[in-house]
Amino acid sequence: MRGNDTQQQMLFSYISPEARVPHNHPLRPIRKMADKALKELSPVFQELYATVGRPSISPEKLLRSLLLQIFYTIRSERLLVEQLDYNLLFRWFIGLSMDEAIWDHSSYSKNRDRILQTDIAVMFLRAICGQAEEAGLLSDDHFTVDGSLIESWASLKSFRPKDQEPPESTKGGRNPEVDFHGEKRVNDTHASITDPEARLYKKGKGKEAKLAYIGHVLMENRNGLAVDTRLTLATGTAEREAAISMAKDIPGDKRVTLGADKGYDAKVFIKELRELTITPHVAQRSKGSAIDGRTTRHVGYGVSLRKRKRVEEIFGWMKTVGWLRKARYKGLEKLDWLFTLSAAAYNLVRMRNLGLAAPS
Repeated sequence: MRGNDTQQQMLFSYISPEARVPHNHPLRPIRKMADKALKELSPVFQELYATVGRPSISPEKLLRSLLLQIFYTIRSERLLVEQLDYNLLFRWFIGLSMDEAIWDHSSYSKNRDRILQTDIAVMFLRAICGQAEEAGLLSDDHFTVDGSLIESWASLKSFRPKDQEPPESTKGGRNPEVDFHGEKRVNDTHASITDPEARLYKKGKGKEAKLAYIGHVLMENRNGLAVDTRLTLATGTAEREAAISMAKDIPGDKRVTLGADKGYDAKVFIKELRELTITPHVAQRSKGSAIDGRTTRHVGYGVSLRKRKRVEEIFGWMKTVGWLRKARYKGLEKLDWLFTLSAAAYNLVRMRNLGLAAPS
């Protein structure tokens, strides 16, 4: 028997968002781990806000909404706020009831900018790593480091001489025509008027130059989780400098290993690692390698080289899912914050896949 095409809207609903989300939905264990980390950060949030005045958007809800943007690659705050109005899954994850009013996108952006000026992303990443350590998912002996270009939001047309006025549009539009072919452009004399901190840089021979930053990740080798991050200006020595900085922050005083690709095979870098009692498991260059037989003769060296490639999975996820193929924010500070939060989001997905915080 054919059913009737009845479209009458019900006035009331007696089912909560919690009941509508499937018991085995992949966001459930992620929400559980995120809530545990946010509870640890509650005293920090308390210090950031005044005790009087009109209540703002809860920082816990802000962090959950930013995680949703990363998980679902939502391109803007305006689109996120729009989806919150009708997406019950998003309302449940953030902690909004079915009838709760949705924030205006401009108010949301202002509240978000408040936490972008703090170290909340770093604290959140550490809290997530703390949960992984409690579950025995982290290695405290073997690590890998690598860096990857994060393309700036600025275009090459915005990269202009520092002492020259911006060109005026000849056709009445706001986007002037710029012919920079044949012009020698270097970071010492040129800068982007859109993102002044971005640097013109190319990753290797035969690669095109881009306005970019470099994101760095320190990965533990047991399960491929990101344990530390840095975002720096794009320079030829940035990767090795960031690696040393993160290596110094590895907890404990016992000897550990640090894997890396051939770009890190430099005498100064290897010497600095040895001074930190860190064994350099760096891939050897074909000529003039600083890695000698006292390192390569051990079986663990080959294991580190195999594990090293897993760090590319982190960058691949962060670029395809976590917004970072092209920067969403302008400026080193904001982009560094997003890069760190994206690493924490990757860890949440990875830890869920490893079975941590599975729904009971």
